[in-house]
Amino acid sequence: MNRYPLWKNILVLIILVIGITYSVPNIFGDSPAVQITSAKGNAKIDPELLNQIEEILKQENIPYEGQITDPNGIKFRFANTDNQIKAKDAIKNKLGKDYVVALNLLSRTPNWLIHIGARPMYLGLDLRGGVHFLLQVDMKAALDKAAERYVGDFRTSLRKERVSYSGVSREGQSIQVRFTNSDERTKAEKIFANEFQDLVIKESDSGADKLLNATLSLQAQKHIQDFALKQNIQTLHNRINELGVAEPIIQQQGEDRIVVQLPGVQDTAKAKEILGRTATLEVRMVDEDKSDPTTLLNAQKGQIPFGDEFYVDRSGQPILVKKSVVLTGDYITDAGPGLDQQSGRSVVHVTLDARGARIFKQVTHDNVGKRMAILLIEKGQAEVITAPVIHEEIGGGRVQISGMANAQEATDISLLLRAGALAAPMDIVEERTVGPSMGEENIKRGWHSTLWGFAAISIFMVIYYLLFGSISVAALGINLLLLLALLSMLQATLTLPGLAAIALTLGMAIDANVLINERIREELRNGNSPQASIHAGYDRAFDTILDSNVTTMIAGLALFMFGSGPVKGFAVVHVLGILTSMFSAIVVSRALVNFVYGYRRKVNKLAIG
Repeated sequence: MNRYPLWKNILVLIILVIGITYSVPNIFGDSPAVQITSAKGNAKIDPELLNQIEEILKQENIPYEGQITDPNGIKFRFANTDNQIKAKDAIKNKLGKDYVVALNLLSRTPNWLIHIGARPMYLGLDLRGGVHFLLQVDMKAALDKAAERYVGDFRTSLRKERVSYSGVSREGQSIQVRFTNSDERTKAEKIFANEFQDLVIKESDSGADKLLNATLSLQAQKHIQDFALKQNIQTLHNRINELGVAEPIIQQQGEDRIVVQLPGVQDTAKAKEILGRTATLEVRMVDEDKSDPTTLLNAQKGQIPFGDEFYVDRSGQPILVKKSVVLTGDYITDAGPGLDQQSGRSVVHVTLDARGARIFKQVTHDNVGKRMAILLIEKGQAEVITAPVIHEEIGGGRVQISGMANAQEATDISLLLRAGALAAPMDIVEERTVGPSMGEENIKRGWHSTLWGFAAISIFMVIYYLLFGSISVAALGINLLLLLALLSMLQATLTLPGLAAIALTLGMAIDANVLINERIREELRNGNSPQASIHAGYDRAFDTILDSNVTTMIAGLALFMFGSGPVKGFAVVHVLGILTSMFSAIVVSRALVNFVYGYRRKVNKLAIG
């Protein structure tokens, strides 16, 4: 009557073994680490770099506990923060600006556990320490940038339709086009109305000039602002990968702010540098008229002709590039690495949107035989990566960029271009660092509150229900074990509200065992035999336990669906705790009771108080 079949006992045993295996990594903690990643596409992460860093640490007499190499970078683990900071300074000084050297925390979990997928759960900012930023997006700059793009588009459209105009200029977020007569202005107004439906166009006169004033419609402004916010969030996600942050929090706050939380990151300055790092392209024409050796030599000495900028390309050749930008990375819809079919060298394939394709086609048509410079702008610094000669008109919006040093650089530049530049500048309006010691203190307090709660429940249950109380306590401990294992397997992020949910789960989980024990007592008082009372107690308490847990789970799911941030974290742990508590209270405790009483031929009395 009170015996599980063999397969069910084996199943419970397997689940317990899995629970122990996947919860164990959480006891090893973190150690201070230094992470080295590439700051540029031509900076390699390879065994040679690893040997170089090891040699640096050896020369500086800085011991380290171990290192991990992955495609994104190299991490060195240290015994204490003093060695960590010394190592960071030494490595940064030796490697220079080609690499990003940042402080971080690294799990001490043994490799054999990591290989089977047993990793510790992620800890939130309040438990692990890290950095918190509140970023303000400059929406005015986003609108100015959008208006600036229309200046070039207007010129291209008017030239294409052969409409005479005196000039195009931008004043704030308004674009002004000047004409010498009303007929040309009327033609232009019809063209703009068909091609640029996001603009509000009005006529005006200024002396002899006939003017068209174009401004962004309210709907277009709202769309640009929403896009700027989403693009910045996506860009931040892509850049934060370089810091190796587990479970970063990047979310919108209000209409123009972004919250960024990076658990485990200790280096605030480096985090700010990474967050601001994006890259974009600019296409400009080479100034062929001023590219004679004498002018280039003078430009190299600082005598740069008006309207030009001086650069040295990747082959070391000086080059004068016009300041006027033909095309920007804002028109890029996709970018990916590839190989040139003729030379076999690494290239980047760029896809332009419809407007970008139209502009590029017109520029290449007008400048056949001339050189076009493609500049990569990163951290405010521009670099000419290639300056090919235009042999023919290029249409279709598909552009191939050569000049890559290797396949890795092509991949990195593609990633940067897909991530895009920040759609609008951002200012840090709030900056907060939570130290690891504060996180440890929060963990200690949360653990103590859970431990004391568990101890109080255990004492009460053992005193009140004797052996059945001890079985309930064992089931409660297994419930906690399974909950930690489940959170680790899902790689969930545990925060202080999550710790509160664990403590609440323990209190709620014991309710099911109290219901079962009281039901067994009631069956005994009704004159049933001990074995029959155990069977009836578990069987008849099940419906009540199920009803109470389902209603509680509905509340937890509502918190998860409609909550955000800490509330959602609480809800995740709460819902998972309900599932594990039902399993431990009903299945595990019944297995333990069966082990004690189920195989006895005759039971005269139950130790249930």
